[in-house]
Amino acid sequence: MSQDSAAVPDAARKLAARRRREIVAVLLFSGGPIFESSIPLSVFGIDRQDAGVPRYRLLVCAGEDAPLRTTGGLELSAPYGLEAISRAGTVVVPAWRSITQAPPPAALDALRRAHEEGARIVGLCTGAFVLAAAGLLDGRPATTHWMYAPTLAKRYPSVHVDPRELFVDDGDVLTSAGTAAGIDLCLHIVRTDHGADAANALARRLVVPPRRTASDMGHQRYLDRSLPEEIGADPLAEVVAWALEHLHEQFDVETLAARAYMSRRTFDRRFRSLTGSAPLQWLITQRVLQAQRLLETSDYSVDEVAGRCGFRSPVALRGHFRRQLGASPAAYRAAYRARRPQNGDPSPRSDRSVPSGRSGSGRCSARAAGSGTPPPRWPATGWRPRKRPKRANRSRTSTPPGCRNPRSAGVRAAPCCPDSGSAP
Repeated sequence: MSQDSAAVPDAARKLAARRRREIVAVLLFSGGPIFESSIPLSVFGIDRQDAGVPRYRLLVCAGEDAPLRTTGGLELSAPYGLEAISRAGTVVVPAWRSITQAPPPAALDALRRAHEEGARIVGLCTGAFVLAAAGLLDGRPATTHWMYAPTLAKRYPSVHVDPRELFVDDGDVLTSAGTAAGIDLCLHIVRTDHGADAANALARRLVVPPRRTASDMGHQRYLDRSLPEEIGADPLAEVVAWALEHLHEQFDVETLAARAYMSRRTFDRRFRSLTGSAPLQWLITQRVLQAQRLLETSDYSVDEVAGRCGFRSPVALRGHFRRQLGASPAAYRAAYRARRPQNGDPSPRSDRSVPSGRSGSGRCSARAAGSGTPPPRWPATGWRPRKRPKRANRSRTSTPPGCRNPRSAGVRAAPCCPDSGSAP
């Protein structure tokens, strides 16, 4: 769950007289992705009063003087500059073009000034890096895109980064996870300002869930193999491709550096400049991702999964898996299967299991009754458990035809199952 802004004292900071809460300034930079940039423009910039959504006044501001180019080479023209931020009660930074570059000092000064005057500062996705560079996240909880969370935490140690959250509301400073999580945070802002009815009406117009939380995804993060687009033309792309194809083998970063014909130090620097994360952290994330997929799609034990993902031991898998996904491998598999029922189709291993025997005796079942497992599916051989015929005055030590009775014989006999060698 995201933090409750009501518990944060800074949320009561008084707004400067020249600022208006209903004015939202969106700060755009050249090179920013168009999807993240369009989220606050769509939420706060369109008049939907006919649907019961209160209207905001939107100010689209250029964060720098250079032409604002975005995804696909599109060029944007912002009607306002940094001076317009002085009127806004809420300032949104949708994204930052590259986590390896420093934001413009003038934009950082404008954000600090807005915060000092009581404005609410919002960072969507990698916009958290701009807020952190301005010092607005020092000592605060925050989130960002999971792929860049380790970089944010290492570059700004005073920021408490939690990549498992969809968004974090720390009162006057709010941050969201990657991409679509920006919609969740913007809806949360509308809900905070105008109530649940307004936020729900807006969600209906946007055709999105009105309120998502991390629990909707089983408290799990989304992991992906994707890398920044610019790595495709770099010589390191071949090394990365090799690593992804050989995750089942045990190799380290030294091996990758050797394949790239670089020293470890040079390789680390080049890899970090391209991906935003250290090669060791990236490699561990890819192994965890592979384990995640095997847990979802196979019946391998946790020990087998560890071996097939290049971990040296199941203990190493469990530690990294829990740190990155917030749950143990076994708990993740159970939660995943609970959320995705198999529509009655047995798993490959359940086809080979021995069917449970007569209910009541409990001798032919490998699982205790009431364990929560689904009832067995009988094989297509025509065999079914047969009820014993009722007999008058049958003693407790009587033996049914074709089956030894362990009580009367005084020894333990094989259960009455088709695989036990006894007739049912």
